[in-house]
Amino acid sequence: MYEWVKALHVIAVISWMAGMLYLPRLFVYHCDAEVGSKQSETFKLMERRLLKAIINPAMGITWLAGLYLAWSGHWYVSGWFHAKFALVIVLSGVHGFFSRWVKDFAVDRNTRSQKFYRIINEVPTVLMIGIVILVVVKPF
Repeated sequence: MYEWVKALHVIAVISWMAGMLYLPRLFVYHCDAEVGSKQSETFKLMERRLLKAIINPAMGITWLAGLYLAWSGHWYVSGWFHAKFALVIVLSGVHGFFSRWVKDFAVDRNTRSQKFYRIINEVPTVLMIGIVILVVVKPF
């Protein structure tokens, strides 16, 4: 069972990260769209669907499968796991910010610039790199 859950976890992580890398790019392009335009409404639909149909479920499955793996594999006692867990909590917080910004765009209340979203787009990447290194290398 452990190996099947691990496979599910990896699939969910890939899906979650794909969405977390794509959503801020949509925000960058949405900033240029005129409020009320067809383009703006299309971005709203894309952002909402990406969040609700892919990112949210993938994060939930990632968490559930990951907690099972940590418990079953007794990883929760390892130092590398504590560091990884902290980074996953930060990534989940970033997810929360993204969710809030989808809501802001949905009601035409975005106050942030393209530059802001271009910079924020790098945060999930940096967190992912740290998480993968911790899981694969297990440095401590």
